[in-house]
Amino acid sequence: MDFLKAIQTYAAVVEAGSLVAAATKLDASSAAVSRSLAALEERLGARLLNRTTRRISMTDIGQDFFNRAQQILSDVAEAEAIAGESALKPSGLLRVSAPLSFGVSRMSQWLPGFIARYPDLRLDMDLSDRVVDLAADGIDVAVRIAKQPAATNVIARRIAAVPMLLCAAPAYLERKGRPSKPTDLVEHDVLNYSYLSSGDAWTVTNGAGEDATIRIRPHIHATNGEMLRDLAIGGHGVIAQPRFIVERAIASGALERVLADWSMAGFSLYAVYLSRKFLSAKVRVFIDYLSAVEGGGTSGESLSGR
Repeated sequence: MDFLKAIQTYAAVVEAGSLVAAATKLDASSAAVSRSLAALEERLGARLLNRTTRRISMTDIGQDFFNRAQQILSDVAEAEAIAGESALKPSGLLRVSAPLSFGVSRMSQWLPGFIARYPDLRLDMDLSDRVVDLAADGIDVAVRIAKQPAATNVIARRIAAVPMLLCAAPAYLERKGRPSKPTDLVEHDVLNYSYLSSGDAWTVTNGAGEDATIRIRPHIHATNGEMLRDLAIGGHGVIAQPRFIVERAIASGALERVLADWSMAGFSLYAVYLSRKFLSAKVRVFIDYLSAVEGGGTSGESLSGR
């Protein structure tokens, strides 16, 4: 007995409402459908259908089995679709949204390799720090840095941790003093990112697992981290920015870590896409490539420094 085929036959009978209609749909004889149902009930040791000359109806067990059968058949169909797509070369237009600074500083480094691997793909890159509506804006996949993507109608795959560092120019710290504890930041000039999910409340954590939340009073807000970095280099205050934005300035001495044992808590890099039964090949290969290069799956430094 082909168990999967018997499940498909049973589902067809329920959906068609009769053995004759199901037989027509399956291009089989009514006798073959009847034998398949009898064999399935014998294997399960339970009656699934009540049959009369005029109609059929499901038993309670038959209803439960049908509900499970639908999920099984859906999973099989999805697995076949994924396997079929994996054999195809990803092609067509892939629309990607990403934060401006991340796109310029990180994605520009590895996109040439992605393009070389998938030459039949065409990319449309939307670099903006605004949170796009994937459905309304026709975006296939969005790259986001957040504590947790807020939208409820999307799937978010976490790629890597994103360390957020507190920094200021040495000249500023000589002038204003170096904070020794998180609450000292209240007395400092602060430059804050406009789209920060926590607004003007900075929650920082240290290696000992201690947390502190500080209500800051920024004298400058900006929607771009690179602008804030450059303002900090110019001596205008303290910033909290992703490491990939400030690491070169720290290495050169233009910026100095503030409260070096503390960092902004809980930010991660996500790949976000609309909820579907399964991903298209072009979206899947992009997310896999992003995970490899930024999640530490290839040689070279990842966002989390692994």
